[in-house]
Order: sequence, then structure tokens, then C-alpha cells
Amino acid sequence: MTKQYKVAVLAGDGIGPEVMAEAEKVLQAVADKFGFGLTLTPALVGGAALDATGEPLPASTLELCKKSDAILFGSVGGPKWTGLPADKQPERGSLLPLRKTFDLFCNLRPGQIYPAFADLSPLHPRVSSLGMDVL
Repeated sequence: MTKQYKVAVLAGDGIGPEVMAEAEKVLQAVADKFGFGLTLTPALVGGAALDATGEPLPASTLELCKKSDAILFGSVGGPKWTGLPADKQPERGSLLPLRKTFDLFCNLRPGQIYPAFADLSPLHPRVSSLGMDVL
């Protein structure tokens, strides 16, 4: 029997839905290649959730995340919501509570040093020329 994974897909707002549409394709290609199944379930988060429900992290979204094997998180935030109280802003009201709930404490992001700025980097050229991930 093929292993099935439940993934909560939280596209968010701004560029999030556009990026997540492509991320879902990549995730499905990985599942096809390695022979496992996926159940991708979308839910509202961030500004999209705030506009629809008044909450940046609706209880239904948090419950879906708790029942899922993984969370695929897009992008949240933007100038439309910056004047709101901190707990209603998409970033603070959704991403931070998710991190706390699931004991997540860091981001892994790709980093790049452009050749024109290599001399300004505190990293040894041997390291900076290889590319890096920033944790």
C-alpha cells in the first residue's frame, strides 16, 4: 500500500497563491517520482483569512494543520494590513502562532553573494563562492 501524506496548503496572500500553485506541482512531481500519495487541502491564512473571516489564523486552519502530516506555507503580509493591531497583522497573527504551536523556531533560506559585493562579505571566498543557506 502506498504511503499517503496529508498536507495543509496555506497559500496566504500577495504573491503566495501564485507561488504555491507552482510549489504544489513540484510537490506532486516528487510524490509521483518516489511513489507516495498526497492529499493537499487548502486553507485560509494571513491577509486572505483576515479579509474573509476577520482572523489571520482561523481556528479551522489551525485544526487542519494539527491533523496534517505537513504544512506548505506561502506568503503573508503587506501594506494593506500594516495599520492593524499586532495580533491582527497577517505575519504576527498567523505565522508566529503557527511557529509557537508546532515548536518551529527558524527559517532556512537560500543566500547569495553577488560577485560585485564579494569583497564586502565577511565570509571566506571559498565559502561564499559555493552558495549558502541562511539559518
